[in-house]
Amino acid sequence: MAYSGYLQAAVLLLAVQLLCLGAADADQETGTVIPAESRPCVDCHAFEFMQRALQDLKKTAFNLDARTETLVLRAERRALCDCMPTNSLR
Repeated sequence: MAYSGYLQAAVLLLAVQLLCLGAADADQETGTVIPAESRPCVDCHAFEFMQRALQDLKKTAFNLDARTETLVLRAERRALCDCMPTNSLR
């Protein structure tokens, strides 16, 4: 007998949960819907993000290239100065 009471209570709780979920879904459906044409799509945001990332990478590559060129010139100058005798530079 006690088992059937627990079973009835469980079925009742399940029914109440289903009713609550159905009411929550109905509330969400009656909200304002933004048309797809005016919503920015996820792909557009991803594309813009990737474009900005690519621009940042290009700037970084340019800065690294310029820095590398400066360091190479500095190293060549040092090597040239080390090879030449000091008195020939005057």
